[in-house]
Amino acid sequence: MTEFSSKGYLDMELLRFTTAGSVDDGKSTLIGRLLYDSKSIFEDQLEAVKRASIRRGNEHIDLALLTDGLRAEREQGITIDVAYRYFATPKRKFIIADTPGHIQYTRNMVTGASTANAAIILIDGRNGVTEQTCRHSYIASLLQIPHVIICINKMDLVGYSQERYEQIKEEFGIFARMLDIREITYVPISALYGDNVVDSSINMPWYNGGTLLQVLENIGIGNDHNLVDPRFPVQHVIRPLSDEYHDYRGYAGRVAGGVFFPGDKITVLPSMLTSKIKSIDVYEGTLDEAWAPMSVAFSLEDDIDISRGDMIVKEDNMPMVSQDIEIMMCWMNEKPMQLNGKYAVKHTTRDVRCIIKEISYKVNVNTLEKVYDDKQVSLNDIACVKIRTTKPLFFDPYNRNRRTGALIIIDEASNNTVGVGMVTDRPQA
Repeated sequence: MTEFSSKGYLDMELLRFTTAGSVDDGKSTLIGRLLYDSKSIFEDQLEAVKRASIRRGNEHIDLALLTDGLRAEREQGITIDVAYRYFATPKRKFIIADTPGHIQYTRNMVTGASTANAAIILIDGRNGVTEQTCRHSYIASLLQIPHVIICINKMDLVGYSQERYEQIKEEFGIFARMLDIREITYVPISALYGDNVVDSSINMPWYNGGTLLQVLENIGIGNDHNLVDPRFPVQHVIRPLSDEYHDYRGYAGRVAGGVFFPGDKITVLPSMLTSKIKSIDVYEGTLDEAWAPMSVAFSLEDDIDISRGDMIVKEDNMPMVSQDIEIMMCWMNEKPMQLNGKYAVKHTTRDVRCIIKEISYKVNVNTLEKVYDDKQVSLNDIACVKIRTTKPLFFDPYNRNRRTGALIIIDEASNNTVGVGMVTDRPQA
């Protein structure tokens, strides 16, 4: 296992990435290879995988077993649930979400990808771009994952052919023009043998790009957060009432966008009361500035009424404020969406209730066509819907701010999350 000093490890930049691809494209094997070749596996884990591989009659260590943790996954050789793995190199920390390839587990992919900085989409070098490739690429685009890495896997089974690599690259590029993806990188690999995963491949001298690990280590994520529109959803009001901080009142939360400074003129939503930031406080002391996604507490110059669910913004940069919201919804429940049904909504730190006013259309994620004549939204469907909330929400379009543009829909009877929504960039009703 790679060793780092605790202080250096805590200070390292964190990259969250998700993997996706069709069934048997090698997602779990790729992650296993990444962990194995980067020496991020404990000895007892490796021994357990070796024993399991021998029991299965494999000629080599089956690295996919490192992530296929459920018994049903090991027995079927597929990924069902989202598996999270953590590792680090001297350059960066990583959290991996290994998501399922089956159509019926689309909701699991949405869960794993919702917080990702990057998405690795695997394509089998023999099969090329498939319907599942299109589905996963569309979801990555819908969730506004900034960096997409196309790993053309199983190059060993196509003779490490540069011609086949270029053919798939062109094929995917044609489809990608219809999507909203900021950055696409292509890497030809063999997860089974480790070609271009951690170490450069001697079998593909024609490829002069970085290995997958080098790409992951060098992805720039500093601009992945919105640093233009200042947004601070209030999560908790701090009143210590101690002798040392008897009169202190702080508003704690996580900066969802923009940059704040002491002295900034701010407006509190929904009350529209105004004040100035007196100090930006953290456990260690005070800061000269705070930006997304830092967790801080603001103290204000004026004693005004602020509670959980309110949002602090700058007076010259306001979010949208409305009870009527159009969202792209991924439905995650076996029970279909109920038109005119009532649900609970969580948006940043604000809890409200809503009614589904209209189902505008569904999306065929394999062709990107809008389906207007089928308004039944069932498990794993993606649809454009309009909701009306009981109280106003303060939001931005999802493609501008992934935190203030996202919400979840909850069944009040079961308290289960039944849908996730991304606010569209169209004008609200």
